[in-house]
Amino acid sequence: MGINFDNTNSFIKDYEYKFMESQVKLAHKMLHDRTGQGNDFTGWLDLSLHFDNEEYKRLLNKADEIRENADYFIVIGIGGSYLGARAVIEALNHSFYNLIEKSKSPKVLFAGNNISGKYLSDLFEVIKDKEVYVNVISKSGTTTEPAIAFRFFKKFMEEKYGKEGAKKRIIATTDKSKGALKELAKINGYETFIIPDDIGGRYSVLTPVGLLPIAVSNINTDEILKGAFDAEKIYSNDNLFENECYMYAASRQILNRKGKDIEILTNYEPSLSFISEWWKQLYGESEGKDGKGIYPASVNFTADLHSMGQWIQDGKRNIFETNLIIKELGKDMTIENEEMDLDKLNYLSGKTISYVNEKAFEGTLQAHVKGNVPNLVIEIEKLDEYNMGSLIYFFEKACAISGYIQGINPFDQPGVEMYKKNMFKLLGKPE
Repeated sequence: MGINFDNTNSFIKDYEYKFMESQVKLAHKMLHDRTGQGNDFTGWLDLSLHFDNEEYKRLLNKADEIRENADYFIVIGIGGSYLGARAVIEALNHSFYNLIEKSKSPKVLFAGNNISGKYLSDLFEVIKDKEVYVNVISKSGTTTEPAIAFRFFKKFMEEKYGKEGAKKRIIATTDKSKGALKELAKINGYETFIIPDDIGGRYSVLTPVGLLPIAVSNINTDEILKGAFDAEKIYSNDNLFENECYMYAASRQILNRKGKDIEILTNYEPSLSFISEWWKQLYGESEGKDGKGIYPASVNFTADLHSMGQWIQDGKRNIFETNLIIKELGKDMTIENEEMDLDKLNYLSGKTISYVNEKAFEGTLQAHVKGNVPNLVIEIEKLDEYNMGSLIYFFEKACAISGYIQGINPFDQPGVEMYKKNMFKLLGKPE
C-alpha cells in the first residue's frame, strides 16, 4: 500500500510539511506514551501485543459451527458494532454473495442499525423458514436500535428453537464483566465474546466485534490480522517524512487550515462502498467536535460522476479528495468487437473493463485538480485480506494523529448523546 501526493503539490508547499513536523512528533508522543486525551481508548494501537489468542481460537471454532449449521447469520449492532464487519465482508466477498445459493458460508444480514418496522418485518419474512444464528453486539446492551431489534430476535429464536436451542444459536459480543447484555447472556447461557475496555466502537473491527462476522463469511481473518499487525510496525516511525500514514494526517490538516474542510473519499469499485461508510463514522465521530473537524463525505465513482461530479468539479472550493485505488482486483472482462458498432465502442475492443475504469480515474483526477480540488491517492496492491487489514490500521492511526494535531480528543463522542436525550424525553423514558 502506498500514497501518491503528487496531486497536492500545487496546494501544499514543502515548507508547510516542515512546519507540521513538530506537531506530528508531539501527536505521536501523546498517542504512544498514552498522555493524550482519550488515552484509555487506545488498545487498538498495539493490539498485537495483547491480542487474546485463546479467545480468537474459540471465535474461529464458533465461526466454523455457524458456517456448518446456518443459512443466515444476523448481525445486530449499530455504528462501530457493524460498519467495520460489513465493510470488510462486502469488500472481500463476491459482489452478490448473499444471492449465491451454494455458498461456503451463510448469508450475512444486518439488523439493529435503524429504527424501521418495515425493515425488521421484511427481514423476518426472509429468514422465517431458514436456519439462523444471531450475533448481538453492544457494550452496554441498552443502545436503543440494537436493543429493540434483539428483543424481537430473542423471541423469534426461542419460538423457533426453544430456549435451549436458542441459547446455542445466540452469541453476545459485549463487555467483559458488566452491562445489560452481559447480564442477559449470563442468565440465558449465551456464548460471549469480549469488546475490550480500551477499544471504542469505531476502532473495534479487529476485535471480536468485527472478526466473528468476518470469519463466518469465510474470509481469512488470520491474514487480516497479519496485515494490521505488520502495519503497526510500518507506521510506528515518528518521522513525518518516513511515515505515509502521518503524511496523510498532516496533509489533511494543512488543507483544512486553508479552508478545505470537506474530505471526499472516492472509490472506483462498488465493493468498497461500505469501506467509505466505516471511514465516515471513524473520522466523523473522532474529529467532529469543539466546533472543529473535517467533514467526511464519500462518492462511488464512476456512478456518482453522473450526480455529484458536477458539484465536485464546479461547486464551492472547500473540498479535497482522497482516492482509494485497487491495482489488482483478481476478476475482469474484455470488451469484444461488435460488427454493427451502433454504440460506437469498437475503439475499445480488446481492452478490459478495468483498463477503461483506470482511464476514467485518471481523467477525473486531472479534471478535479484543474478545478482546484487537491487529490490524494491511496494505492492498494490487491483487494485481499492482508491489504484490508493494513488499510484499516492505516486509517485508524491517521485518524488519531490527525485528531491530536487538530487539538481534540479523537476517542470520545459527546455529541452523539444529545439526540438520545431528546428522543428519550419525547418517548417518556423514566429518569
